[in-house]
Amino acid sequence: MAEPVLLVERDEGVVTLTLNRPQARNALSTQLRRALVEAFTALQADPEVGAVVLTGAGSAFCAGLDLKELASQGAPGTGESVERGADVIAAMARVDRPILGAVNGVAVTGGFELALACDLLVGSPEARFADTHARVGILPGWGLSQKLPRLIGIQRAKLLSFTGNYLDAARAEQWGLLVQVVPAEELLPACRALAREMLSCVPEALRGYKRVIDEGFAMTFGEGLRHESRRAVAHARSVRADDIAARRDAIQARGRAQAAGAGRDPGPGG
Repeated sequence: MAEPVLLVERDEGVVTLTLNRPQARNALSTQLRRALVEAFTALQADPEVGAVVLTGAGSAFCAGLDLKELASQGAPGTGESVERGADVIAAMARVDRPILGAVNGVAVTGGFELALACDLLVGSPEARFADTHARVGILPGWGLSQKLPRLIGIQRAKLLSFTGNYLDAARAEQWGLLVQVVPAEELLPACRALAREMLSCVPEALRGYKRVIDEGFAMTFGEGLRHESRRAVAHARSVRADDIAARRDAIQARGRAQAAGAGRDPGPGG
């Protein structure tokens, strides 16, 4: 029996999704894209899911669309596959829980766009990114042309997209694409630990916070500020003062514990 193209592992509210086509560098075949849409749709509907970690099996994160499959379909199939592939990104965007990308190897073109659909990225030293849309002869349709310049700056984004050159893990961290680089054997444990930290926040607030950031990201600064204010007022109506006081005590205790571990005073309100 063939192995599934997408592995799903659950651990106390943290779900790890592993692209499982290592022989094809986890290229996004029609079957894998369909599995991703189904998985993210199911996770969004599951109240027990608090955070998601997305990674790849083997030595690659994701090599992008399956070019062998596209070649067999011909030119009309290429356009159709690019359009349908956007369903994966849309399914990820509908998830109001944090999605952490554990980039274990190359993330190329469509795989790069898949990584950019995550809320944040942690990489191993083997992580590498490349945008080869222009070299393949197609244009990005899953958000890369808009997200990448906002993350690393327009000139750096153009440098990558106009050359198709690889960006290594160290430079990706310097440029702000990766929030952290950890040894390969620590990549998944680090991402899961980070996900569990997020799960210690108030779930409704965490989900609302993700929404207000993502929605405001598509607005002008002034519109985003007004949007945040409206969201904050609406949310505040559902929050009780005694709940905030109790949570503040827990926050201070956590701050003192972290400071003790680091050997420093947390300061007022820590």
